[in-house]
Amino acid sequence: MSTNVLESIDVEVPVSTAYNQWTQFESFPRFMGGVERIEQLDDTRTHWVTKIAGVQREFDAEVTEQHPDERVAWKSVTGPQQAGAVTFHRIDETHTRVTLQLDFEPEGVVEKAGDALGIVGKQAKGDLSRFKEFIESRGAEEGAWRGDVNRAPQQGETPPPPA
Repeated sequence: MSTNVLESIDVEVPVSTAYNQWTQFESFPRFMGGVERIEQLDDTRTHWVTKIAGVQREFDAEVTEQHPDERVAWKSVTGPQQAGAVTFHRIDETHTRVTLQLDFEPEGVVEKAGDALGIVGKQAKGDLSRFKEFIESRGAEEGAWRGDVNRAPQQGETPPPPA
């Protein structure tokens, strides 16, 4: 049974600053609990090492959709089954709403028990709070990747016409 988590937070930086920082995957361990290391393999693939509730996991993830200042979506391609998206909504010139959605399949007794207790939702909320603190204290992003990745058509969908 799949679990869904949805959390939002307002940050006091322009939308481009919040988005640009989020594209710096290797900095995630600085504000995401349980994320030990992320390696950027290429423009759209990353390798993650996590340790949550004593369970260490390694997996590769792929960015499936990315649009500057709007959205970054991903899915795991190895390891535990998970997918997610983060969206960026401009509130005004200096405020942005960051919304994180996660879909995952808990594995094993420890993860299923943690899921039943809402641990992942609490973790996501804490990660967003730490992201807010991280980006607001800096006032600027560490870098940016502003490439555009279009979502591949799903089975049964008609692909978009060429541009």
